[in-house]
Amino acid sequence: MNVAQRYRYLYKPLVFVAGIAPLAWLVCGATGAPWASLGPDPVKTLEHECGKTALNFLLLTLAVTPVRALLGVPQLLRLRRMLGLFAFFYAVAHFTVYLVLDLELNWPMLGADIAKRPYITIGFTALLLLVPLAATSTNGMMRRLGRRWASLHRLVYVVAILGVWHFYWQVKRDVREPLVYAGILALLLLYRVVRARSAARAPRGAAAPELTS
Repeated sequence: MNVAQRYRYLYKPLVFVAGIAPLAWLVCGATGAPWASLGPDPVKTLEHECGKTALNFLLLTLAVTPVRALLGVPQLLRLRRMLGLFAFFYAVAHFTVYLVLDLELNWPMLGADIAKRPYITIGFTALLLLVPLAATSTNGMMRRLGRRWASLHRLVYVVAILGVWHFYWQVKRDVREPLVYAGILALLLLYRVVRARSAARAPRGAAAPELTS
């Protein structure tokens, strides 16, 4: 089995299973499984866990570039799209739980929350910015957009910052967990800044490193 076959038939299925595992656990908890209890406020637990899982996959997506460069494993790029789509999926699930189970499809209340509650404004903005990234994640859209595709997908940095900011503002008291996420994101972004500066100082004709997500 060559490298391409390993990623197609082994690693991608494993990532897919890992991607749906949090959803399976939440569904079991929502249906009353005692080993997957969602606690005294299951709606809030669902909402929180979906949002945190979205952030996890978003940071994993951003981690692909430095990990593949540092470990010399360029094939990891084959997994980045799947990780990004899982981030989008759980972000949509996070919003859906909030809209359907928390607000009970009260659209005027949704509009009021987006307008008046800053952390919801930020989270909703991040979700909207994820939509064009997910919609243009196919090979066909990459070919169609050309260089514009890379420029568009740099929005993932903005989305990640807004997502961590949303998490930080949502937490009332203990902000240690969102600060951990902020620290990880800062390292991932710092790596890109350092790499971009190194590329700018490189002699002309040297291959420029990939800067997209």
